[in-house]
Amino acid sequence: MRETAIGIDIGGTFTKFGLSDVEGNILMEGSIPTYTHKEIKPFLDALSQAIQENLDKLNEPIEIMGIGIGAPNGNYYKGTIEYAPNLHWKGIVPFIEMFREYFDLPMVLTNDANAAAIGEKVFGGAKDMNDFIVITLGTGLGSGLVTRGKLIYGHDGLAGELGHTNVYPDGRECNCGKRGCLETYASASGIKRTVFKLLATNNVETPLRSYTYESLTAKKITEMALEGDPIALEAYEYTSDILGLKLADAAAVTSPEAIFLFGGLAKAGDILIEATKKSFNEYLYPGYKGKIEIRLSDLMDKNAAVLGASALVWSEIAHNEGIRVPQQARAV
Repeated sequence: MRETAIGIDIGGTFTKFGLSDVEGNILMEGSIPTYTHKEIKPFLDALSQAIQENLDKLNEPIEIMGIGIGAPNGNYYKGTIEYAPNLHWKGIVPFIEMFREYFDLPMVLTNDANAAAIGEKVFGGAKDMNDFIVITLGTGLGSGLVTRGKLIYGHDGLAGELGHTNVYPDGRECNCGKRGCLETYASASGIKRTVFKLLATNNVETPLRSYTYESLTAKKITEMALEGDPIALEAYEYTSDILGLKLADAAAVTSPEAIFLFGGLAKAGDILIEATKKSFNEYLYPGYKGKIEIRLSDLMDKNAAVLGASALVWSEIAHNEGIRVPQQARAV
């Protein structure tokens, strides 16, 4: 019987889930919309139903060792989601306590970017690294910081919120209630805001003018950038400059060997990477120059956050049960 783990990645727009084995083979996967569920209970009903329906389709015997969950503002110590700015469920949500009503399995929850970092360590490009950062560029901006092979959780389980470090004190309003947060500039929602600002301040001809704010997506902006659209390219240049600045700040604190970029915006590839590298090296403390690599996640074509969440099961739960765990999983 194959030993497996369920991985769940809760995003501001969609929630992805999957079942994987200890080698990182994904046996099933699916998703449900997050944004349509204004309350947590209907969301949990829909999520548990979708997971169970997919499990019922499997044609081989499995044993599920546990459930790993990556969520915005996920508190590793308490199993709660706390004041997540990009989710409808405000305040402190006792997620694991509530989810145990649906699945009688061991569970562990962490920040969604922390889960992606674990996935990068166990299955991706950080296998041989002990000091690195993973940046997830989705609806918001998440970050997982690993030093000496350990994720940084802080005293309250919520450390590593680079997305809510400040770019401009009087800048864009953020869903967290502050102004000028990094994720209001370097994220899917942030680049949309940048595009409409650019459209309002120049007369460049572009198909982007035919979109309303609601109909335009970061995916479309990325597609247009790859096709050479001037506004889309300028939006990425502006975004990359700010991202490089803040990554240089983060590097000054943790001195990582590499910084991995993952998520929708990262699909722009070199358009994002090269401009971010240029900005990063301009702002970087001289003592670090030439020592830190910025690169795309090795799991871009895979479900990194789901793999990371399931890897959390192997490292935090399955290992305690005596299950064979890859050596790299034990480090995080």
